[in-house]
Amino acid sequence: MPEHYSSIGKAVSAAMRHNIALAHGPQAGPPLQVRYFPPPAADPYSLPGMIARLEVTADPGEVAAIVEEATGALVGPLPQLTEPVAASADWARARLNFDYPDPYVAAFDLWTRLASVHSMLVYAQEELEAVVGDITAMPTALSDPRHHEMVQVKRTRELLHDVMGHGPSDAEATQQQAAVSYSPRAAARRTASPGAEPGAPPAGPPAMAPPTGHHR
Repeated sequence: MPEHYSSIGKAVSAAMRHNIALAHGPQAGPPLQVRYFPPPAADPYSLPGMIARLEVTADPGEVAAIVEEATGALVGPLPQLTEPVAASADWARARLNFDYPDPYVAAFDLWTRLASVHSMLVYAQEELEAVVGDITAMPTALSDPRHHEMVQVKRTRELLHDVMGHGPSDAEATQQQAAVSYSPRAAARRTASPGAEPGAPPAGPPAMAPPTGHHR
Protein backbone atom coordinates (compact mmCIF):
# COMPACT_ATOMS: atom_id res chain seq x y z
CA MET A 1 0.00 0.00 0.00
CA PRO A 2 1.34 3.46 -0.80
CA GLU A 3 2.24 5.70 2.09
CA HIS A 4 1.18 9.30 2.49
CA TYR A 5 3.27 12.12 3.88
CA SER A 6 1.87 14.72 6.22
CA SER A 7 3.86 17.57 4.71
CA ILE A 8 5.64 18.57 1.52
CA GLY A 9 8.95 18.88 3.38
CA LYS A 10 8.85 15.23 4.49
CA ALA A 11 7.96 14.08 0.99
CA VAL A 12 10.82 16.04 -0.59
CA SER A 13 13.26 14.77 2.05
CA ALA A 14 12.26 11.16 1.44
CA ALA A 15 12.53 11.63 -2.32
CA MET A 16 16.06 13.01 -1.93
CA ARG A 17 17.10 10.07 0.27
CA HIS A 18 15.61 7.68 -2.26
CA ASN A 19 17.51 9.30 -5.14
CA ILE A 20 20.78 9.15 -3.19
CA ALA A 21 20.20 5.48 -2.48
CA LEU A 22 19.60 4.75 -6.16
CA ALA A 23 22.71 6.70 -7.14
CA HIS A 24 24.91 4.52 -4.93
CA GLY A 25 23.60 1.23 -6.24
CA PRO A 26 21.41 -1.49 -4.70
CA GLN A 27 20.98 -1.49 -0.95
CA ALA A 28 20.86 -4.36 1.48
CA GLY A 29 17.46 -3.37 2.82
CA PRO A 30 14.14 -3.62 1.01
CA PRO A 31 13.49 -1.02 -1.69
CA LEU A 32 11.63 2.10 -0.71
CA GLN A 33 7.97 2.20 -1.54
CA VAL A 34 6.74 5.05 -3.68
CA ARG A 35 4.82 7.56 -1.64
CA TYR A 36 2.47 10.22 -2.93
CA PHE A 37 -0.04 12.74 -1.78
CA PRO A 38 -3.73 11.84 -1.97
CA PRO A 39 -5.74 13.84 -4.51
CA PRO A 40 -7.69 16.80 -3.14
CA ALA A 41 -10.95 15.00 -3.88
CA ALA A 42 -10.05 12.54 -1.11
CA ASP A 43 -10.67 15.27 1.49
CA PRO A 44 -12.56 18.30 0.10
CA TYR A 45 -12.39 20.03 3.50
CA SER A 46 -8.60 19.90 3.72
CA LEU A 47 -6.61 22.90 2.56
CA PRO A 48 -5.63 21.27 -0.78
CA GLY A 49 -9.26 20.25 -1.22
CA MET A 50 -10.44 23.81 -0.63
CA ILE A 51 -7.95 25.18 -3.15
CA ALA A 52 -9.03 22.61 -5.73
CA ARG A 53 -12.66 23.65 -5.26
CA LEU A 54 -11.85 27.35 -5.71
CA GLU A 55 -12.12 27.44 -9.46
CA VAL A 56 -13.16 30.61 -11.27
CA THR A 57 -16.35 28.87 -12.36
CA ALA A 58 -17.35 27.93 -8.80
CA ASP A 59 -20.71 29.09 -7.49
CA PRO A 60 -20.55 32.20 -5.26
CA GLY A 61 -22.26 30.32 -2.45
CA GLU A 62 -19.65 27.56 -2.60
CA VAL A 63 -16.80 30.09 -2.55
CA ALA A 64 -18.33 31.82 0.46
CA ALA A 65 -18.64 28.46 2.21
CA ILE A 66 -14.97 27.70 1.53
CA VAL A 67 -13.91 31.05 2.99
CA GLU A 68 -16.03 30.35 6.05
CA GLU A 69 -14.38 26.95 6.38
CA ALA A 70 -10.93 28.55 6.12
CA THR A 71 -11.72 31.05 8.88
CA GLY A 72 -13.76 28.74 11.10
CA ALA A 73 -12.80 28.84 14.77
CA LEU A 74 -10.42 26.07 15.86
CA VAL A 75 -10.91 23.94 12.74
CA GLY A 76 -10.15 26.46 9.99
CA PRO A 77 -6.61 26.46 8.57
CA LEU A 78 -6.19 30.20 9.13
CA PRO A 79 -6.93 30.07 12.90
CA GLN A 80 -4.73 26.98 13.13
CA LEU A 81 -1.91 28.96 11.52
CA THR A 82 -2.53 31.93 13.79
CA GLU A 83 -2.26 29.88 16.97
CA PRO A 84 1.31 28.56 16.48
CA VAL A 85 2.45 32.07 15.56
CA ALA A 86 0.90 33.36 18.77
CA ALA A 87 2.52 30.55 20.73
CA SER A 88 5.88 31.39 19.16
CA ALA A 89 5.46 35.03 20.18
CA ASP A 90 4.67 33.92 23.74
CA TRP A 91 7.77 31.73 23.65
CA ALA A 92 9.89 34.78 22.78
CA ARG A 93 8.04 36.81 25.40
CA ALA A 94 9.24 34.45 28.12
CA ARG A 95 12.83 35.34 27.17
CA LEU A 96 12.53 39.12 27.28
CA ASN A 97 15.03 40.93 29.44
CA PHE A 98 14.77 44.68 29.98
CA ASP A 99 17.29 44.94 32.81
CA TYR A 100 19.80 47.69 32.31
CA PRO A 101 22.53 48.41 31.45
CA ASP A 102 22.65 45.44 29.05
CA PRO A 103 19.13 44.42 27.96
CA TYR A 104 18.75 41.39 25.70
CA VAL A 105 17.45 43.21 22.63
CA ALA A 106 17.39 40.17 20.30
CA ALA A 107 14.49 38.57 22.17
CA PHE A 108 12.47 41.79 21.98
CA ASP A 109 13.13 42.09 18.23
CA LEU A 110 12.00 38.50 17.72
CA TRP A 111 8.87 39.03 19.79
CA THR A 112 8.09 42.21 17.83
CA ARG A 113 8.30 40.40 14.48
CA LEU A 114 6.22 37.44 15.64
CA ALA A 115 3.64 39.74 17.21
CA SER A 116 3.45 41.67 13.93
CA VAL A 117 2.86 38.47 11.96
CA HIS A 118 0.17 37.46 14.45
CA SER A 119 -1.56 40.83 14.06
CA MET A 120 -1.51 40.48 10.26
CA LEU A 121 -3.05 36.99 10.46
CA VAL A 122 -5.78 38.24 12.80
CA TYR A 123 -6.46 41.14 10.44
CA ALA A 124 -6.61 38.76 7.45
CA GLN A 125 -9.13 36.57 9.26
CA GLU A 126 -11.29 39.57 10.13
CA GLU A 127 -11.22 40.79 6.53
CA LEU A 128 -12.14 37.36 5.16
CA GLU A 129 -15.02 37.07 7.59
CA ALA A 130 -16.23 40.50 6.47
CA VAL A 131 -16.24 39.71 2.74
CA VAL A 132 -18.31 36.53 2.94
CA GLY A 133 -21.49 38.48 2.29
CA ASP A 134 -19.88 40.28 -0.64
CA ILE A 135 -18.87 36.94 -2.16
CA THR A 136 -22.41 35.61 -2.10
CA ALA A 137 -23.62 38.79 -3.83
CA MET A 138 -21.34 38.22 -6.83
CA PRO A 139 -22.91 37.05 -10.13
CA THR A 140 -22.52 33.44 -11.15
CA ALA A 141 -21.66 34.17 -14.78
CA LEU A 142 -18.14 35.17 -15.74
CA SER A 143 -17.44 38.62 -17.14
CA ASP A 144 -15.81 39.38 -20.48
CA PRO A 145 -12.17 38.14 -20.48
CA ARG A 146 -10.94 41.55 -21.63
CA HIS A 147 -11.71 42.88 -18.15
CA HIS A 148 -9.62 40.18 -16.48
CA GLU A 149 -6.40 41.52 -17.96
CA MET A 150 -6.75 44.73 -15.97
CA VAL A 151 -6.02 42.93 -12.67
CA GLN A 152 -3.06 40.73 -11.82
CA VAL A 153 -3.57 37.03 -11.14
CA LYS A 154 -2.78 36.14 -7.53
CA ARG A 155 -2.59 32.36 -7.62
CA THR A 156 0.85 31.53 -8.98
CA ARG A 157 1.62 28.08 -7.55
CA GLU A 158 0.28 24.72 -8.58
CA LEU A 159 -0.65 22.03 -6.13
CA LEU A 160 1.90 19.29 -5.70
CA HIS A 161 -0.50 16.64 -7.05
CA ASP A 162 -0.86 18.68 -10.26
CA VAL A 163 2.89 18.48 -10.82
CA MET A 164 3.58 14.91 -9.70
CA GLY A 165 0.43 13.22 -10.98
CA HIS A 166 -2.84 12.07 -9.47
CA GLY A 167 -2.07 8.41 -8.87
CA PRO A 168 0.68 6.15 -7.54
CA SER A 169 1.58 4.81 -10.97
CA ASP A 170 2.39 8.22 -12.41
CA ALA A 171 4.28 9.31 -9.32
CA GLU A 172 6.25 6.07 -9.26
CA ALA A 173 7.26 6.31 -12.90
CA THR A 174 8.25 9.97 -12.57
CA GLN A 175 10.29 9.39 -9.44
CA GLN A 176 12.10 6.36 -10.77
CA GLN A 177 12.84 8.03 -14.09
CA ALA A 178 14.24 11.14 -12.39
CA ALA A 179 16.31 9.10 -9.95
CA VAL A 180 17.85 6.93 -12.66
CA SER A 181 18.51 9.90 -14.92
CA TYR A 182 20.66 11.63 -12.29
CA SER A 183 22.37 8.46 -11.07
CA PRO A 184 26.16 8.40 -11.80
CA ARG A 185 25.99 4.65 -12.41
CA ALA A 186 23.16 5.07 -14.88
CA ALA A 187 25.07 7.80 -16.67
CA ALA A 188 28.10 5.54 -16.95
CA ARG A 189 25.98 2.75 -18.36
CA ARG A 190 24.47 5.09 -20.93
CA THR A 191 27.87 6.21 -22.19
CA ALA A 192 29.08 2.65 -22.76
CA SER A 193 27.52 0.83 -25.71
CA PRO A 194 26.35 -2.74 -24.94
CA GLY A 195 28.05 -4.28 -28.00
CA ALA A 196 31.19 -2.16 -28.04
CA GLU A 197 34.54 -3.58 -26.99
CA PRO A 198 36.26 -2.09 -23.94
CA GLY A 199 38.47 0.79 -24.92
CA ALA A 200 37.02 1.06 -28.42
CA PRO A 201 36.38 4.62 -29.57
CA PRO A 202 32.77 5.62 -30.02
CA ALA A 203 31.36 5.15 -33.45
CA GLY A 204 31.20 8.31 -35.53
CA PRO A 205 28.25 9.50 -37.54
CA PRO A 206 27.46 7.59 -40.76
CA ALA A 207 29.31 8.73 -43.83
CA MET A 208 27.38 11.07 -46.02
CA ALA A 209 27.05 10.25 -49.72
CA PRO A 210 28.42 12.92 -52.03
CA PRO A 211 25.73 15.16 -53.44
CA THR A 212 24.64 14.38 -56.95
CA GLY A 213 23.94 17.15 -59.39
CA HIS A 214 24.88 18.66 -62.69
CA HIS A 215 28.15 20.54 -62.84
CA ARG A 216 28.95 23.04 -65.49
